[in-house]
Amino acid sequence: MKKICKLLVDNMALLVIAIAVLGAVRPQTLTWVGPYVSWMLGIVMFGMGMTLRVEDFRTVLRHPHEVAIGVVAQFLVMPLVALLLVKAFGLPPELAIGVILVGTCPGGTASNVISYLAKGDVALSVSMTMTTTLLAPIVTPALTYLLAGAWIQVSFTSMMISIAEMVLAPVILGLAAHHFFERQVTRVMPVMPLVSVVCIVLLVGGVVALSAGKLLEVGPIMFAIVVLHNAFGLSLGYAFAKLFHLDSKKSRTVSIEVGMQNSGMAASLAILYFNPAAAIPGAIFSVWHNISGSLVANYFARKEEKKEVVLE
Repeated sequence: MKKICKLLVDNMALLVIAIAVLGAVRPQTLTWVGPYVSWMLGIVMFGMGMTLRVEDFRTVLRHPHEVAIGVVAQFLVMPLVALLLVKAFGLPPELAIGVILVGTCPGGTASNVISYLAKGDVALSVSMTMTTTLLAPIVTPALTYLLAGAWIQVSFTSMMISIAEMVLAPVILGLAAHHFFERQVTRVMPVMPLVSVVCIVLLVGGVVALSAGKLLEVGPIMFAIVVLHNAFGLSLGYAFAKLFHLDSKKSRTVSIEVGMQNSGMAASLAILYFNPAAAIPGAIFSVWHNISGSLVANYFARKEEKKEVVLE
């Protein structure tokens, strides 16, 4: 069972690509996912919460300035890059809001694994993901309203409540489960990554199926925008960390945290509050940032290994 779980988790990017193709070619097989998108995101966030410990909050308190630098970078770089890309490409409102949502969401759950593979600071990665996720119910709707209010009606209060229900509550419940039922949680933890992968894969497939017609029309340009958004996030995140004199290990962690978004949340919010077309950027980002994250992790890891050889 462990081998099957590892195989599926390691090949998540390929599974996401496969189901995205299925959703585009035969949308009728996956449109049923639509009503369950928020539930699937909640399950993923609950799984994330189960990986957290009370000790992780102490880590934030011990190194508040490092976490603060990363959080500011997260909510400054990606939203502003999203806005610039929307304006540069002259996107229509239904796609513009999707790109903005990707930019204003917190860090993605896969970033902790990518930071580990990149030989980054995993404690800082977990602290950043946790902090941006906890801030998301207020910061994400506020930034979305500020940046996208000119294009489309954004309900700040409704979105805040939805994010609290889909993201914040499951994370807190997962944290509580780990704290109070540690023995039971330890038993189920090996299968939780598999559950998360299944939910993410179905979520992406459902989003693609619901917007299949529009995706064929705007797919190439949206892919280009997503690649640029991700690339700017990774590079500017690293530069931002270096600007505040964080070392190489912490800088690459901030880079990964900033560049990898909770795009599943962006897609879910798009379906809930706007239209399926607005979920296209989130769906494409879900595919791409897993691929780019793996490539970046490999680059950083090799660079670190060369440095270790030189020091020896």
